[in-house]
Amino acid sequence: MQDLVIPAPDQPTLPTSVGARFPVRRVYCVGRNYAAHAREMGHDPDREPPFFFTKPSSALVTDAADTVYPPGTVQLEHEVELVVALGRGGRDLAVSDALGLVWGYGVGLDLTRRDLQAEAKRLGRPWDLAKGFDASAPIGTLVPAAGVDPTSGTVELRVDGDLRQSGDLADQIWSVAETIAELSRWVVLAPGDLLLTGTPDGVGPLRRGDVLDGSIAGVGTVHTRIV
Repeated sequence: MQDLVIPAPDQPTLPTSVGARFPVRRVYCVGRNYAAHAREMGHDPDREPPFFFTKPSSALVTDAADTVYPPGTVQLEHEVELVVALGRGGRDLAVSDALGLVWGYGVGLDLTRRDLQAEAKRLGRPWDLAKGFDASAPIGTLVPAAGVDPTSGTVELRVDGDLRQSGDLADQIWSVAETIAELSRWVVLAPGDLLLTGTPDGVGPLRRGDVLDGSIAGVGTVHTRIV
C-alpha cells in the first residue's frame, strides 16, 4: 500500500438490521419524483424526465444522532424519502434488471436550505450548497431487499409528533427500477451507492429543537433532532 500524505478519511457507514454496517460510496438523489410535490414546488410533473443531484457521503447523519442546523440559511426544510442501497454495480441497465443491484432499503431525510436553493434557481447556479451541506442526509437503519416492496407503502414524516408529510411509494412518478436504470445511463453505478428517491408533498420549515420521525411501511424509520 502506498504511503499517504494525510490520513485517509473515515469511510461513512450506515447501520443495518443484520448487524454489519453498510459502507457508503456515493449519494444520488432524484428530484420531484412525486406529482403532488412537483406541483407544490411550481412544476408540471407530466412533462419532466427524472433529474439527479448528489450529496457527499460525509453528509450522512446516522444512528439517530442529532442534526446541527446549518449556517447560511433561515429556511431549512424537511423531505422524507425512500433510500435505496446498492450492493452491486452496473451501467446502461434495463429496467427489468435494475432491482437486482439493490442490497436493501431505508428511510432518509433530504434536508434542504430552501432559501439558498431558490436563489440558485433564480440565478441559474448549481444547488450544491443548498442540498449537499454537512449533516444534510439523516438516514435510518437499512433492511435487506428481500421481502420489501419498493412500489407500495405509506410514507410519513412527523415533526414533534405532528404529521407533516404523508404519501405512498405508489405515487412515485418514476419507480425505483426505472430510476436506477435511468441513472445508470449517466454514471457507472457501484456497490455502496445510495439513491434517495424523492419526497411526497408537505415539505416545510424546521427550527432548532424540532424532533423528526420519518417512516415507510414495510421498510423502517429515521429519527433525528435539529440542534
